[in-house]
Amino acid sequence: MKTSAKKRCPWCGTDPLYVAYHDKEWGVPVHNDRKHFEMILLEGAQAGLNWLTILRKREGYRKAFAQFDPRKVSRFTRRDVSRLLKDERIVRNRLKIESAISNAQAFLVIQKEFGSFDTYVWQFVGGKQRVRRPRSLSSIPATTPRSDALSKDLKRRGFRFVGSTIIYAYMQAAGLVDDHLVSCFRKGRSS
Repeated sequence: MKTSAKKRCPWCGTDPLYVAYHDKEWGVPVHNDRKHFEMILLEGAQAGLNWLTILRKREGYRKAFAQFDPRKVSRFTRRDVSRLLKDERIVRNRLKIESAISNAQAFLVIQKEFGSFDTYVWQFVGGKQRVRRPRSLSSIPATTPRSDALSKDLKRRGFRFVGSTIIYAYMQAAGLVDDHLVSCFRKGRSS
């Protein structure tokens, strides 16, 4: 994949996996509950690590966590936790694994209450993508009042590994926010 033909946000570098993620996913609005669950699970797994590390383990996560099916993950047991702690395809951190399971359970409660997780989460941005036009990486915030509010509400509902910084990264990944730089070829292209 040729990466130099287009001007991109510099955070994606030249790694083909990172470039593909930038070009095809980051900032594209998500309206699929399983995809929302995937992104929340992966963003929580990323805490303290590099996002490229998680992208490289994404297929492993997909296999280890039942194709990101929140119903199946919500039924994982201590035996599953023990199995996952030995699975080299994922980040083997007990707290992150256990939070994926409890987050799946909380995710299902939100689906039941709102009809879908998508309906729930998009209310935090007024039902439409928030388009920002940062000129540099340094002008992209780590948190916003909207990520603070979503983080606080998720925590109240029993989610873990959902601090405001993680949630803002999720909001960018799931396209609730478009933070592509003004110089990036993806600016203004939400699909």
